[in-house]
Amino acid sequence: MIQVTEKAKLKAIELMQEDGFDASIDFIRVGVKSGGCSGLSYELNFDKEQKESDKVFENNNIKIVVDKKSFLYLVGTTLDYSGGLNGTGFVFKNPNANRTCGCGESFSL
Repeated sequence: MIQVTEKAKLKAIELMQEDGFDASIDFIRVGVKSGGCSGLSYELNFDKEQKESDKVFENNNIKIVVDKKSFLYLVGTTLDYSGGLNGTGFVFKNPNANRTCGCGESFSL
């Protein structure tokens, strides 16, 4: 399960509308790929097409879709949004990460 904070929900709805998506039927696709200074990095996109092997969650009225491989790395993660001095954007709070880089965009297990 992936949790979505209220800040992340409001920003996701706003950005989805700007990009032509409808938060009531479309979803956020999150994933993990190789790369970044700590070994793995997060991916976040808006999407309309679900694949058969996707895991689907809904939290705080936001649909989240994760591919099967990435799901193992993201179990228990909270998606937040930061607009502070350290940068603006979505933030992954991942309890499975043993090490993260300074910017928080990559991690290792």
